[in-house]
Amino acid sequence: MLSVSSFPRLSTERLQLRKLEITDADQIFSLRSNEIVNQYLGRTPANSVKDAEAFIKRINSADSNNQSFYWAICFHNERELMGTICLWNLSEKENKCEVGYELLPQFHGQGIMQEAITAVINYGFNVLQLHSIEGNVNPANTASIMLLEKNKFIREAYFRENYYYNGKFVDSLVYSLLTPNK
Repeated sequence: MLSVSSFPRLSTERLQLRKLEITDADQIFSLRSNEIVNQYLGRTPANSVKDAEAFIKRINSADSNNQSFYWAICFHNERELMGTICLWNLSEKENKCEVGYELLPQFHGQGIMQEAITAVINYGFNVLQLHSIEGNVNPANTASIMLLEKNKFIREAYFRENYYYNGKFVDSLVYSLLTPNK
C-alpha cells in the first residue's frame, strides 16, 4: 500500500472531495449530531461544535500519518460540506481498508454519494493499490446496502448482535470489493 506525501483532493463531475478543515466544525457538528444520519452508525452524537473541532483534529492527525483518508464532500466552487467519505482502518499487512460515508439528509437521493464513492474506490485501487475495500453496515440501512451493491460490493457476512450500542446488541453486515485489476 502506498503512502502519500500530501492529502489527495479528488474531483468528480459535480463534486470536490477535500481535506477536512477546522472551519468545517459547524457542518461536522450538524452531520455528527443529526438523528437521521446517526440512526444506523452506532456512535454517540456530537454534543457541541467543540466535539466537532476535536474530531477534525483527530481525523487530520490520522490522515497526515496515512492511517486514513477522510474527505469533505462539497459541490465544486463551494466550501460548505454536504457529507464525508473515508477510507479508514487501513491494513498494510492485508492491503485493505474500510469505506465509510455520511450525508446530510437534505442531500439524500441526489446521486451525491454514488459520485463520491466511485472516486474514492478508484483512488483506493488505482493509487493506493489496495487489494480490497470493505463496508460494514447495519442491516436496516437499505440505502447504504443499495449503494454498496450498486458498486459491486459483495455481501460476505451477516453478524448477529456483534456490537453493543445504546443499551442493546446490534447486527451488522460486511460487504467487500476486490480490486478489479486481479
